[in-house]
Order: sequence, then C-alpha cells, then structure tokens
Amino acid sequence: MNIVTPKSHADPYCDGAVSDSWQNGHQADIGIPDDQTPFSTGFPAPRLPPAVRYQRRTDVVRGYRTVSWGRRETVGTAKRGAVFTRPEVVDFILDLTGYTADKPLHLMRALEPSFGEGDFLLPAIERLLDAWEGAGRPDIHATLANAIVAVELHHGSYVTTRRRLIDLLTNRRIAITAARQLAARWLVCGDFLLSQIEDGFDFAFGNPPYIRQDLIADATLAQYRSRYPTITGRADIYVPFFERSLTALNPGGQLGFICSDRWLKNSYGGPLRQFVSEGFHLKFYVDMIGTNAFHKDVVAYPAITILARQPAGPIRVARRPEINASVLSRLANSLLDPESSSCDVEEMSNIVDGNQPWVFDQSAALELVRWLEQRFPLLHETGCKVGIGVTTGADKAFIGQFDAMDVESDRKLPLVMTRDIATGSLTWRGFGVINPFTDDGKLVDLKAYPRLRAYITERKAAIAGRYIARKSPLSWYRTIDRIDPQLAGRPKLLIPDIKGRAHVVYEAGDLYPHHNLYYLVSDVWDLHALQAVLISGIAQLFVGAYSPRMRGDCLRFQAQYLRRIRIPCWRDVPPTLRKKLTDAGKAQDIQASVRLVAKLYSLSSSQKAALAKQSVSSRSLPAKSKPETS
Repeated sequence: MNIVTPKSHADPYCDGAVSDSWQNGHQADIGIPDDQTPFSTGFPAPRLPPAVRYQRRTDVVRGYRTVSWGRRETVGTAKRGAVFTRPEVVDFILDLTGYTADKPLHLMRALEPSFGEGDFLLPAIERLLDAWEGAGRPDIHATLANAIVAVELHHGSYVTTRRRLIDLLTNRRIAITAARQLAARWLVCGDFLLSQIEDGFDFAFGNPPYIRQDLIADATLAQYRSRYPTITGRADIYVPFFERSLTALNPGGQLGFICSDRWLKNSYGGPLRQFVSEGFHLKFYVDMIGTNAFHKDVVAYPAITILARQPAGPIRVARRPEINASVLSRLANSLLDPESSSCDVEEMSNIVDGNQPWVFDQSAALELVRWLEQRFPLLHETGCKVGIGVTTGADKAFIGQFDAMDVESDRKLPLVMTRDIATGSLTWRGFGVINPFTDDGKLVDLKAYPRLRAYITERKAAIAGRYIARKSPLSWYRTIDRIDPQLAGRPKLLIPDIKGRAHVVYEAGDLYPHHNLYYLVSDVWDLHALQAVLISGIAQLFVGAYSPRMRGDCLRFQAQYLRRIRIPCWRDVPPTLRKKLTDAGKAQDIQASVRLVAKLYSLSSSQKAALAKQSVSSRSLPAKSKPETS
C-alpha cells in the first residue's frame, strides 16, 4: 500500500506570515470530499489531510504547473502563480517515456510525484485503461490497484483531481465503488519528498514544482537536505524531485520531466548531474526555448529530459519544436527510432560527464570554447575576481537619494544600479545605500550613530519584517549582504545580470554596486584591457555556452558563468598589445577588440569568425551620454 509519513499541521513551504491568497485557499479546502465513503476490503483508504494542512506557496511562487487534462482551470490558480503545460506536450512526454497503451501498463507501475490537477495523471490513466481494456479488462483488484502512485501536496488540487479521476473511471464503465477504491489506492495527499513510498516503478513523469529555498521552512528544508544529497547551495525544489523519482525506478525504468533547464548547466545542478552520470542514461533531450509549451510565458525556459535507469549511451536531441499535436507525434517517432534520419533529430555523445554542465550546442562557438579551455587559465587564476553587488532585502528602506539620506557621512555609500549603465557608460543617478557595517565587517552600534538610528528606526517596519531580521532579531538592521566600503573605492567592470548580450562598463572606483550588477576587479590585469577582451565576444561566448536562456533569449551573466571565462595571464601579454587592448577598451571599440583578441589568443581565421559572431557591431552599441574617465 502507499504509506505516507505523519506530518504536523504546519505548512512545510512557509516560515512565518502567509498571504491572504494562501489563507483563502485553505478555507476553500476545508472538509472531507463528498465521495469519500468507507472502503471495502482490498483497498485501504489513505489518511486524508485535516482541514488545514500543507499547501504549496504557489501564491508567491512562479512554479511550473501543467494544465490538467479535460478540465477548466480552478479558482485560485492565477493567485498561486501556476503555469500550465499544453496537452500536446503532455502526450509528447508520455510517448517519449514509453507510457503507451501498446504495453501491458496494467501490469507495470507508474509514478507521478506532483500531480496538481491531473495534467499528466489523467491522460496517463486513459492510456492505462486502454491497455487494460485491450487485455480484456482483467480483475481490477489484481491488475490496476498497483499501477499508479500519484502524490500531491496541495489539498485543494488533491480533492479536485480525485473527483475528476472518479468521473473518468466511471465514464470508462468502472463501478463507482471500484472507482473510489482505485482513487484511494492511487492518490496520496502529502509531501512527496518526505513520504514513504515503495520503490519499483517502471515509469515516472510529470512537471515537478519549482520553488525557491527561501520559501521553504527551515525545518522542512533541513529534512530535505538530510535525505537528498543533490540539494546543495541554492538548488530549487525540483532537484530532489528528480533524485527521488530516479531512485524509485526499476532497472530499465524511464523518467520524463518537463521543468526549468537551469540545472543542466548551473552550479546547483552539479550534484544532480553527477547523480545521473553514475547510474542513468540521458536518452532524449528536447530544448523548449522559444516554444509556446505553456499557456503562459515563463521567465526561465523549460526542457524535456527523458532518463532511463540503464547504462549510458547516445543521446538523441531535438530543438524548439512546433507545439502541434501532429508535429510532436512525428518528432516522438523520430526520436524513438534510432534508424531515423530526420533532420529534426541529432544524436550526440559525451554530453554527460560527472558534474560538468550539459552543453548541447555543437557549433563552431562551442568548439572555440573547448579549444580555449584547453589552453588558457580561468579568470581567478589570472588575478581577477568576480562578485555581485549588495542585496539589502528592503531596498526602499536602505536605498534612496544619496544627498537626502540624513545619516552620518560614513554610514552611506554612493550606489551604482543597472539603470546607471543602461546607455553603455556610467551616468550616476544619485542613489546611495545605507551601510550598517564597520570596516571589519561587524554591525555598528546604533547608539554611536544617532542619525543612523533615527533613520533606521523610522523604517523599522520594513526592515524588521525581513526573514533575516526575524531569524536574528538583535541584528535586525543589517543588510542581507555585508557591505565592504573598500569595494566602492576600487576600479571595477560592471556587468548586468540578465541581458541578450554582454554589457561591460568601466567604473573608476567611486560607487558601490547594487545586487543586479556583477563586478570584476583585478590588481593584475588592466581593467580597460580586460574590458576589451570581454566585449570582443569572449564574455558572450562563454556565458552563452553555460548559461540557461531566459525569456527574450537573454542570458544570465552570473558569477558562476563569468568565472568560466578563460584569458591569458597579464604577464604573457606583449607590451604593445597591452596598450592597444587598453585603448580599445576605453573607446569601447568592438571591431578593434575582436582583431586584438584574435591576436591575443592566436586564433585561426575560422576561430576569429566564430568570435566575431558573438560580438555586436559598433553601430549597435548604446550611445554614450558622457565620456568615461579612468
């Protein structure tokens, strides 16, 4: 039987205050379903959740959630930030996973770890019933009872899907009592990551939840971390969903998920990539960038991954398919047929390599990245440091017009923000940030700074309400990140996080960066020369290889990707080339930078052409609002 661990009545995805939509959702969930009646022998009833139990914080989370089969959206899905997958995509994933009615599905087991309102579950059960009927409708108790295990944390979704499931079963000529028994046997309302569910599945499929760690209660997160080694750093909750579902597979079993593609390349996905490389075969990968796979736009693009518990082998890849039922059906056939010569399918190898990022781009650009990686050191190995600006947790309280901030002069710093460099050069708009730290990193004593104390106290409601302040009440007035005043005084290169192309701006050492800006500093490299290297296409080349794509085909110029850039050591750059690079950086001359960087790296003509494609022409650069100074 399906066993669910007992849980408290607290919301495991919430720590502290909850929104009105969360509370209203629970009020709507109160009560036992009308069709929950005593069960006959053979199908033990699950422990239904009490009136107030776990509810995912999807009212504040932009989580992936699919459109359920054959139904209208229920009230509250918009408030929960739900994003719905088109049914054509659901069928496509079920086909690739091998969950098709030509197999004896009634003698096999399938897992849906986060069924929501039945988007994957109900079409899968239709296929199960087709297989069962094709076998002559054998005894329900002996065949269908163990065919499905489906878990859902949100009580309202559980109740809604249970009713739809019973309707589906009765419409397929299954008696109401048996339908209720099957629903009781198949559906579990609880936390998949903490539930005790027997392994031994032949299939797993669905759309795991996408929830940031800061929306999960500390105690619950600690339990997750103790159980799932793949949760490291800032890993999103879908990562352990992969781990748990893969672990539950039989040898030869297959998993098909659609979710964010970030884990394929970023740092927090490393442990999961390592886990996959040690016992699973990435059979199919479908890049869904730019497709209308969902009924809403999503910021981070999804990907479809089909993994099997079997020795590794070739990977069949498709990119950006048209979301059309017939098109996806043909594509599934091509992917599943190893002899297919379809131009829409590529076969690749050497993609999965321990914890290394999975890079599916086999272009000249990737070849150049690999060539550079074999010959040149990483940024930090050449004396360059990458960092990110300050996160306050309450910008409206800590940030304001510098001159208007009535605090002691050493308790504020001029702040550079993304909009200050939007033109391609620096135009400071006069903002500043409160600095509550001493030079040695300790919080200041507010008694020693009466003006700062008055300023902070006036804004205490906003500042003390942050999670970090509630967690450490004595340090309630700190910013999330410690501020180092020395950073403001260092010359630096500034790079905005989300951009279509690398945007590298020199700052002479007067301003402190805001959290949406990454910075590079160096005591070795001349920063203008380094700026020329980065704007030549080198930054675009490396970040493009490793960063997931965002909406609008933008990249994440985050530290974890910037640190992958390879450059020569400054001591190995000839003096004449140093000066020319410095001049090109000061002038933001893209074409000159490409020529000079080709010499710096000793690139061939074809490699230079690949680099030039990564750069932008000088005509597309934003016009300068004022000359830079160094």
